[in-house]
Amino acid sequence: MAPIKKSKKSKRGNKKLKISKQVSVVPVEPKAVDTDWWDCFWQKNSVAPGYSVPSDESEGFKYFFRVSKKTFEYICSLVREDLISRPPSGLINIEGRLLSVEKQVAIALRRLASGESQVSVGAAFGVGQSTVSQVTWRFIEALEERGKHHLKWPDFNRMEEIKSKFEASFGLPNCCGAIDATHIMMTLPAVETSDDWCDQENNYSMLLQGIVDHEMRFIDIVTGWPGGMTLPRLLRCAAIYKLSENGERLNGIVRTLAGRDEIREYLVGGLGYPLLPWLMTPYESNGISSSQSPFNVKHGAARFLAVRAFSQLKGSWRILSKVMWRPDKRKLPSIILICCLLHNIIIDSGDVLHADVSLSGHHDSGYGEQCCKYVDPLGKTMRENLAKHLQH
Repeated sequence: MAPIKKSKKSKRGNKKLKISKQVSVVPVEPKAVDTDWWDCFWQKNSVAPGYSVPSDESEGFKYFFRVSKKTFEYICSLVREDLISRPPSGLINIEGRLLSVEKQVAIALRRLASGESQVSVGAAFGVGQSTVSQVTWRFIEALEERGKHHLKWPDFNRMEEIKSKFEASFGLPNCCGAIDATHIMMTLPAVETSDDWCDQENNYSMLLQGIVDHEMRFIDIVTGWPGGMTLPRLLRCAAIYKLSENGERLNGIVRTLAGRDEIREYLVGGLGYPLLPWLMTPYESNGISSSQSPFNVKHGAARFLAVRAFSQLKGSWRILSKVMWRPDKRKLPSIILICCLLHNIIIDSGDVLHADVSLSGHHDSGYGEQCCKYVDPLGKTMRENLAKHLQH
């Protein structure tokens, strides 16, 4: 039997098959990773109008990202696994190269540090607005999980060190930290307008309360609550209140002073807070006696650590203080937490911020200080004992 003739159509099909096979074995060159991002960024932005960039490159790095290169590398090491294991789809710069982990972290830090729009930050790095949004949020999610050990309540030995430093600096025995709160501006969808989120200055805001140690490191924060709340109410919603009231926190060694007066562990706070056995507030300035004045001076100096910490926090991470961009209440708590973590990482790493980074005015500029009239009898007695101690 004669062999069956192959049709021309079949030959054409085989030819296409051969071509496709040839194409399939050609190795596909992977897209290069953008590893020279800093050189490109520095050349483009170090002379950009509107910036007072230090001429020294290492100081310039800190100017743009708030951290030294060494601390930057440490932050990258914290989030690297998450950013690699969840590769962002389509995160490629204008030159067609994939964004390295370092460039993603740099974009996120610049967004948080400058508070500039996503368009402006993207232009500085050669990426689009949506890329800045994606990168920043992926970084926030990763650091929220990987960096949480940088913000925790001190253990016994660490707390003893904190108390020793407060006493050496301010003469306050058994003081464990300073507490304060600040408003973070935010937006609220029109369908969710609520008097709760509208504060006394008619701004939509969210409250952040923080406790700091002698180095202005945050050791406890609470956020997510509406700006319209009073400080006493905010305090009662915080874990520190419940734990301290139940004797589970600020429950360390009780100090006995020379006059046999007992002083338990406590925090120092402003007039907006209630006077409690574990929270010392100042004497009101009206009719203050000569015996009370030294206490107010020492108390005010210690409490000012919390004021400075918030000014540094909002000055370093301008996304918390920029009016041009106000996040929604769903994402804002995570953004606030990340900025507090970064604040602590800078301190833990021994970085020194530029002197002009902190806000020039008060961290809650435009908000008058509230005054809480609540006085716990035990708190009053302890304050008197401290005042007597400081007088002598």
